[in-house]
Amino acid sequence: MIKVGEYNTLSVLRTVAFGVYLDDGGEGILLPNRFMPANIKDGDSITVFIYHDGEERLIATTQKPIGILGDIVKLRCVSKTPQGAFLDNGLMKDLFVPTSKQLRGMLPNGEYLVKIFLDEQTGRLAATEKFENELQNTNLTVAVLDEVDLIVYRRTDIGYVVIINNQHTGVLHHNEIYRNITEGDRFKGFIKNIYYDNKLGSYRIDVAAGKSGYKRVEDEGEKIIRLLKENNGFLPYHDKSDPEAIYDFFGMSKKTFKMTLGNLYRQKKVSLESGGVRLV
Repeated sequence: MIKVGEYNTLSVLRTVAFGVYLDDGGEGILLPNRFMPANIKDGDSITVFIYHDGEERLIATTQKPIGILGDIVKLRCVSKTPQGAFLDNGLMKDLFVPTSKQLRGMLPNGEYLVKIFLDEQTGRLAATEKFENELQNTNLTVAVLDEVDLIVYRRTDIGYVVIINNQHTGVLHHNEIYRNITEGDRFKGFIKNIYYDNKLGSYRIDVAAGKSGYKRVEDEGEKIIRLLKENNGFLPYHDKSDPEAIYDFFGMSKKTFKMTLGNLYRQKKVSLESGGVRLV
């Protein structure tokens, strides 16, 4: 069964002058020549993205869209009409956002956080800014210390509301942020805390960026060793260094930097000097 708006692995049904038709159980779906891999032949299997072209026919492509069905992504508006706006999703055909699915109106060259969905009336891919009511913290699919995908949603007084695995919302507190972030930014993180809010009747989730505990230290340790090797075995950073200077160079918080250095020192991989750290 063909899944519109998703990747499908299909076999080549027949070859024509302008491409190949892929087996969909019927007449076939066209993969145009410009998207065909070299030397593809009848019977071969290929993974393609399926969507509707400008004439509303199903078509296959080997292009990689920015987002697929169900994804929440930040996309750039390329044009607008009284009926809606069109966003660049990395494909030949832009993604439509009906005016009724916009929050404050979209303008060309603006970037907007949207969720990609399948329009039930037309069967075509579309996008909406009005997806917050689809995010829920009642039935959780995550637990403390789970590694998750985070999307920055909006800023608040205590930090940023983030979207967790396209399903839940959480808070990334200001004291867990060590670089500039903006709405729509995506990065890995982990669940730091979960607690039940009786007033809301659902769970609140605190998150942090990066990896948890010793996994984070282990990964950052490899980074410090690599940077030491690239800088003749010495770096002028230590436990008294400015936190922003540490983040600018290493891409990690001062707390993580100190934990990692301590771990490397105990493993006798580095020596700690008054002016910095040296590779043993």
